[in-house]
Amino acid sequence: MHGQFAGYNDEPDAVAFGRAGKGAASSERDQLDRAGQTILQLLHKAADVAEENSKHALEAAQRLSHQLRAAEDRIAELEMDVGAYRDRAERAEQWLDRIHGEIEGQFLRRDDASRRTPRAAGHRG
Repeated sequence: MHGQFAGYNDEPDAVAFGRAGKGAASSERDQLDRAGQTILQLLHKAADVAEENSKHALEAAQRLSHQLRAAEDRIAELEMDVGAYRDRAERAEQWLDRIHGEIEGQFLRRDDASRRTPRAAGHRG
């Protein structure tokens, strides 16, 4: 991002003020130009660092967004699985209740019938 800032170019536009000697004015102008150039270089470096940081932050945000999307998709799949397993568990419980009822109905009736038969035979004798 070493683009040019508004009104910036590499050629100094500084104007020496006052009527100091030619050598002193030139020295002050050179010093001022160096300071200005140094400030602009530091500004460019800061802009580059800020741009790089922004780029890294954007990449991290995109990566995290993709991970979040994948996690949400996986959660939706797991919720569907939970629903399917819940339905299966309810059906299995219904079958167990039915089987339990059949066992009680078949074996308890037989057991009651077999208990009554020996008693009746015992009273006859």
